[in-house]
Amino acid sequence: MGKIMAVNAGSSSLKFQLLEMPEEKLITSGLVERIGLKASVFTIKVNGEKIVEVKDIENHSVAVKMLFEKLINLNIIQSLDEIIGVGHRVLTGGRSLTDSCVIGDKEMAIIENLVDLGPLHLPANLTGIKAFKEALPNVINVGVFDTAFHQTMPEEAFLYAIPYDWYETYNVRKYGFHGTSHKYVTLRTAQIMGKKPENINLVICHLGNGASICAVKNGKSVDTSMGFTPLEGIPMGTRSGNIDPAVVEYMMGKKNKSCKEIINILNKQSGYLGLSGLSSDSRDLLVAAKNGHKRAILAIEVQAKRIADYVASYHCYIGGADAIVFTAGIGENEATTRENIISRLAPLGVKIDPKLNACRGIERLVSTDDSTIKVYVVPTNEEVMIARDTLRLIQQ
Repeated sequence: MGKIMAVNAGSSSLKFQLLEMPEEKLITSGLVERIGLKASVFTIKVNGEKIVEVKDIENHSVAVKMLFEKLINLNIIQSLDEIIGVGHRVLTGGRSLTDSCVIGDKEMAIIENLVDLGPLHLPANLTGIKAFKEALPNVINVGVFDTAFHQTMPEEAFLYAIPYDWYETYNVRKYGFHGTSHKYVTLRTAQIMGKKPENINLVICHLGNGASICAVKNGKSVDTSMGFTPLEGIPMGTRSGNIDPAVVEYMMGKKNKSCKEIINILNKQSGYLGLSGLSSDSRDLLVAAKNGHKRAILAIEVQAKRIADYVASYHCYIGGADAIVFTAGIGENEATTRENIISRLAPLGVKIDPKLNACRGIERLVSTDDSTIKVYVVPTNEEVMIARDTLRLIQQ
């Protein structure tokens, strides 16, 4: 059929994969970092080799032009005409954009109006879309929304107990995030278990610097830990997760800071970083914890406790999970973290096999034969999901 570019644009970064579809064969991947700053870093993989170039890249448009030059100059493609579509990861579609869609002027306007829901991510997502539209004006650009998979949540799961007018007029509700990852893991785990997606119940733990838990019933998301924004849920690298909202007003008075400043602290200076005072990276905390760093240990234990709370609750909510699945950077790579969480679920009869669990970044069943719930590690692949949806919309 053709080549599809899967894109994840950050405020100063551009992550990309070029895939041959429908074979889902990865042709190349890379990352542009420090866009708009001095000494930007452009990295691309060619035949397993990393090629790195450091130069000033003033904006996303320049980054995209550089990307296309590299694709041609490195003989990855012969012509830009080989690219039939570009799929973009977009943080949220709000209540209006409930599934992946072709991005035209109307859709751009809707996303621009949602910026208040994702001030850190949506402007970057929009910048990425504009840059690719400018560079490839005749190619379809598709938005794949982090919130789309969670559109199947029932009202009892997505509504907050607040004045109903806040929902009706101002769209205040739980949206959930990491949906593209949770959807991929749902489909892949169903394949592994030899089940149809509509016949599988899962609790998925997407654990990275950002982290969320998802309850999947009959292949559909029925609840998730992140909410109106990605700040709700479990503690993360720098995010606090759930907190009494009255703390915001209390700390505004104590610190003489604005509401926006306190929310910024909850987003960027809390979680692992806030509790440990050391780092937002779980790898640093695990090393420190082994050396007896009390606050590093505390940060790890607080998060593990909250994750176990969600997993146990969601297990009951979906009428019993066929499997608990770990994915994303921490979930795929940190055996200690998986063991810590599963050990807290012992009353449910879940058991992890230490030998099987001693793995990193591979697909594997890690529970014991007599575990009441299977436990899997399933590496996520959001880019493949983005490419699949882009191809689907091109074909339509």
